[in-house]
Amino acid sequence: MPSADTAVTDLATATKKFFRRVLPIMLVMLVCNQLNRSNIGYAQAQLEADVGIGAAAYGLGAGLFFIAYAIFELPSNVMMEKFGAKIWLSRIMVSWGLVSFLMAFVQNETWFFVLRFLLGAAEAGFFPAVIFYFARWVPAGQRGKATAIFIAGSSVAAAISGPVAGMLLSLHDILGLRGWQWLFGFEGLLSVAVGIAVYFVLDPTVQDAKWLSRGEKSALGAAIAEEDARHAGAGEGRASRWKMLLDPQILLLCGIYFAIQLSVYANTFWLPSIIRRIPGTTDLSVGFLSSIPWVCAIVAMYFAARWQDKARSKRPLLVVALLVAAAGTLAAAVASPVLALVFLCVAAMGFKSASPLFWTIPQSGLHPLVLAPAIAIINSLGNLGGFVAPFGFGIIKEQTGSVTPGLFALAAASTAAAVLVYFLKERRNHSGPREGAGVRNGDGVRDAAGRISRQAVTAP
Repeated sequence: MPSADTAVTDLATATKKFFRRVLPIMLVMLVCNQLNRSNIGYAQAQLEADVGIGAAAYGLGAGLFFIAYAIFELPSNVMMEKFGAKIWLSRIMVSWGLVSFLMAFVQNETWFFVLRFLLGAAEAGFFPAVIFYFARWVPAGQRGKATAIFIAGSSVAAAISGPVAGMLLSLHDILGLRGWQWLFGFEGLLSVAVGIAVYFVLDPTVQDAKWLSRGEKSALGAAIAEEDARHAGAGEGRASRWKMLLDPQILLLCGIYFAIQLSVYANTFWLPSIIRRIPGTTDLSVGFLSSIPWVCAIVAMYFAARWQDKARSKRPLLVVALLVAAAGTLAAAVASPVLALVFLCVAAMGFKSASPLFWTIPQSGLHPLVLAPAIAIINSLGNLGGFVAPFGFGIIKEQTGSVTPGLFALAAASTAAAVLVYFLKERRNHSGPREGAGVRNGDGVRDAAGRISRQAVTAP
């Protein structure tokens, strides 16, 4: 039977290996996800010229994605629990890649609406499946860091999507295809290829990982099992998804996340349009300029993650992030086009930092059997902000010729969310269980998990 000190070392090594081997795969998946979800923002002008899709129709199509996402999130979560996260993540990627590829052949508004709805249905369940996978592989003390790094990947994806989209949109009439067809076709097939690769490189369980030693498997399995036992001892376990929908705290979390997603997707789908107001811009320059707010967001998220690690309560940090988002958005609404880009960088630093800070709150203390459905509910209902923002902006622009009123609304929503944060009941993240709370795993390791959970595990 290995000593407790050996188990601590094995757990630290296993966690580092996960961060180095598996987390990069998850980040590549997220990059593909964001590319296919948001590429219509860059193709909007060409779609209007070639297919006749106006601002209101574009906003509706962009938002229909999130209606389907909300409808199919919980069913997808149920299927994930049946088939396992590895198989379901691969299925999700391949299906969304195929739908995105078909976007290259859209010919009218109707097919645009249908394919955007199907894309949302295909992507539903992706985020909860990743969070569930983390819960089965990463000790609680490092799970927040893994989630923060994963969410930061969306900013990396947004930062590179602009230049990539700009270059693909510039491929006019090469092989008889328009630039927007190159954009949808290439990024869709990329997701299919990555989805197939994911099936072969991800392991379904810790015990299946050939890149972990027996001791590392034992220590990591013991740490996860100890957490499960501690939650079970507190009376936690499976809960009805319908009862969760009526839980005031979950509804409050949905409302806050809804406000965050309003800002995220208003900028995702309309930032290129806002930047086009700067005189002399082209498809390529708009693509590169669109990446600047997301690069700023990456820097802000890095420092927010460091502050988060030192804070017992995440609520004050989340409030600050939301107020920064509100201030930046409000300033962008009244500034010149160039200054508006500067202030939108400030806003992006706020609302993108808010996402990982937000997810640490529902994650804390939830049993893994409850975690995935709870995250699915919050994610699906909160993501309806992804429908309201682009659809609302589309109507506003078509009626007024400007998105400025929409920016005022975003600032108000972020401010309201900051107020709602103080009504959340946050479970503080204590360093570990009481002494002697160990459990026995299949290899006979006893009492090590309790000590391991109090040990700081440093991940790269």
